[in-house]
Amino acid sequence: MRKKFEVTYKGQQITVENGWFSGEKLYIDNQLQDENIGLGFRARLRGELTGKEEVKVSIGGNFKINCRIFVDNQLIYPI
Repeated sequence: MRKKFEVTYKGQQITVENGWFSGEKLYIDNQLQDENIGLGFRARLRGELTGKEEVKVSIGGNFKINCRIFVDNQLIYPI
């Protein structure tokens, strides 16, 4: 099963992909910023926007995958 979460922040596209066997990946404007490989119930990913703003992603869950995306410690997804 593969799940994708997307949000646009200040004109930049942030995409998080989660797959059972491919792990979790964080893309900013289609460039891979961070990844976790393998099967896991929780993950943390980090990246950086062009304005040097820090992107943090928390992803996990037991029966349903939830994703939270933060930019400079402010929640931007989900809103």
